Amino acid sequence: MAKPNPHRPFTPDPAQMECAPDISGNTVNGLGESEFRRPSIVYWSPDPDDIPHGGLQRWFYTVNPDEPAIVAQRAERQKILDAPLPDLAGRRSERTPEQWNDALQQYVTAGLCEQVGATPLDRDWLFEGQDTPFANIIIVGVQHDFETISAAPEPSAGAEVMRQYSRAAFAAKAIAGWLRRAGWDADPVTGPMAGKITLIPPALACGFGELGKHGSLITPEMGASFRLSAVLTDAPFLATSSKEHGIDSFCANCRVCEDACPPEAIFSEKQTVRGETKWYVDFDKCLPFFNQTHGCAICIAACPWSKPGIGLNLAEKLARRDKRISGEGGEA
Repeated sequence: MAKPNPHRPFTPDPAQMECAPDISGNTVNGLGESEFRRPSIVYWSPDPDDIPHGGLQRWFYTVNPDEPAIVAQRAERQKILDAPLPDLAGRRSERTPEQWNDALQQYVTAGLCEQVGATPLDRDWLFEGQDTPFANIIIVGVQHDFETISAAPEPSAGAEVMRQYSRAAFAAKAIAGWLRRAGWDADPVTGPMAGKITLIPPALACGFGELGKHGSLITPEMGASFRLSAVLTDAPFLATSSKEHGIDSFCANCRVCEDACPPEAIFSEKQTVRGETKWYVDFDKCLPFFNQTHGCAICIAACPWSKPGIGLNLAEKLARRDKRISGEGGEA
């Protein structure tokens, strides 16, 4: 039996809902559409006036506006975003793809991020109306402090999310700067504001685990408790391959995030979204609670994969189970 949810029932603030547009966010996202199309920006637009849900995006900033930790983290992130990139060197450094990948690991070793990967850029990942001249994308992952994020939806957890967005931005800009000094142009992509490209599909393609029922990525190393940034470039990195760890089938039989979600926004089954069947979170249910708590993060903190030391052991256990089942099937 699921534990009682202390945040239910949830009633959105009427003042917030006065900012809601007539169109559903699920419609913007393409829920129920059988044909592929590029994603549209539904939230975190660089200019809120460009999207239907821009009024709700502006309302978000009215929650806890004077919280010291949030104010400090927002200022720190802006400082990172405003820092200029180095000039592009006139001569390109030459490395093999394998050497580029090895050199990229310096940012993990130095502690700027916890995971990196690279993959050729698929233009279908770009937001509608966006384009880029670059051929490759580097994905960067930074992990939350588990104890801090577990306080969600308290303001301290919201500040932790912002702290990791700052780390992700710093790492992306550091990598872009390194490439530019090596003569390879590079464009950092940082969150939470939507940029040219949605980050989950390329993260899946380059080995950042699998999509979880809560709509966030899950890796054995970090669970669902991390944030992403990226770098677009033509530097010839070796593609890091996608990986399966049994996460998808695990999610199909797990209800932890469903039970933890205050507005009951997490679907128990996969949905069709712009021609793809995948895990999906009801945007219209999720956003009001997210806004009202200045960022939620309950589902990623509650996810069994996010607890330190659990993910890798769980992945190994699932791999042994699959191997055993496969072996039994062969003998039959």
